[in-house]
Amino acid sequence: MDVTEILEAHQAQFKPITVEKLVPVDFDINMLAVFDTNALDEKTLKSKLNTDKYLLDLTRDNTQLIVNELFKLPVNSADAGVLAVLPHRKSIIPREKELPKDKPLTRWEKFAKVKGIQNSKRDRMVFDEETETYKPRWGYQGAKEEGTVAEDWVIPVPDHGDPMEDQYAKVREEKKGRTEKNAKRQRRNQEEGTAATLAGKKDIKEFKKHELQTAIAASKQATASLGKFDAKLKHETKMKGITHQYSETVGDVKAEKNSSLDILKKIVGKNDIVNTEKAVRMQSKREYAANFDSKKKWADKKKFENKKGGDRDRKGDKKKGGKR
Repeated sequence: MDVTEILEAHQAQFKPITVEKLVPVDFDINMLAVFDTNALDEKTLKSKLNTDKYLLDLTRDNTQLIVNELFKLPVNSADAGVLAVLPHRKSIIPREKELPKDKPLTRWEKFAKVKGIQNSKRDRMVFDEETETYKPRWGYQGAKEEGTVAEDWVIPVPDHGDPMEDQYAKVREEKKGRTEKNAKRQRRNQEEGTAATLAGKKDIKEFKKHELQTAIAASKQATASLGKFDAKLKHETKMKGITHQYSETVGDVKAEKNSSLDILKKIVGKNDIVNTEKAVRMQSKREYAANFDSKKKWADKKKFENKKGGDRDRKGDKKKGGKR
């Protein structure tokens, strides 16, 4: 069976990967760009029918040239797969913004430049020959300078103190106590700062000031006259009280009518705010409690009458029998 015609028809559906240009194009593979300087067919561009197809074919050919160049590049294997190594950029792109200006020298930098002073930054870590390790130049567990002696190489025993007490252990305990005290202060400051933040204040001072003003206002309202006849202090600000707004006695009749209708709708309307089911349950409970109380009173009265009748019968029997 001859399938040559079928293969040729299938191959004709795809365009070849080789593209010929009258003028060779310039590539910048780092930017995945190609610069085509060949002249365009103005006649085809002006025609309304073939313009889109012409531009599409031109774009396809230039894209094919870029793909051909990519397959010529060396490749490296990585976790993401086989990657091509792009060359350096050829095109120079202008800056979007102007070059930054030099920062002006400070007074000290000008003086150092005139005098020829050069700042030499020292390393933070230095080598300690005693322990043969690197230690910080200063601060916690810092290295000792050459020719210096530790300040606590000897601790004198205080007057009237126990000569057998370990002074070094005592110093360590005092330091531990100071550390714990500082930690407690730090926790307290953090809690106060959190409380001030939750209250919407800037810091703890403003929060405490607000609390003090609230306490003063509450103390002024503690008198029988609610602070009305109390003596005022100098430069004392007037405390803000509760203000009530009352509607006018004589006003707009239409507004008063609408207000009354709104209240009526809330009570008996469709979207009433009164829970009718709950009201029925409460009324049923009241009636049940009233009936229960009346029944209980009737039963107590009946019981009392029966008890009173029994006492009379016992007295009658005693009189009939007489003394023995």
